[in-house]
Amino acid sequence: MNAGTDKLVILVTRGIDSELSSVAFTIANGGLTAGLKVSMFLTSTAIDLVRKRGHDLTQVAPLDPLRDLITDFLKRGGVIWACPPCVKSRGYEQSDLIDGVEVIGASALHGEIKKGAATLSF
Repeated sequence: MNAGTDKLVILVTRGIDSELSSVAFTIANGGLTAGLKVSMFLTSTAIDLVRKRGHDLTQVAPLDPLRDLITDFLKRGGVIWACPPCVKSRGYEQSDLIDGVEVIGASALHGEIKKGAATLSF
């Protein structure tokens, strides 16, 4: 992690078919607990994690259900960005995604990195 940063950006490329999506949100929530400002940028099949009812399909025991992890993350001030081409390629629109998700390009991710955010990817 960059010295002195209070920001963490997590890139997630895995969707409901992978335990890594649950791990990513567990770590993201841990970052919030640690006092970090956490943003997640979802690409590829990770877009399905924030499709309405999509996150209901995954639970990796002993982790909390993905639905609960994502809901908790957003309620606690976490930020979720969804890659526009990835959303579009799946035929989704903003209205297909859960509340609190912003469809925005990688410039948001790059902006946080330029400000010194630490990064993780799953």
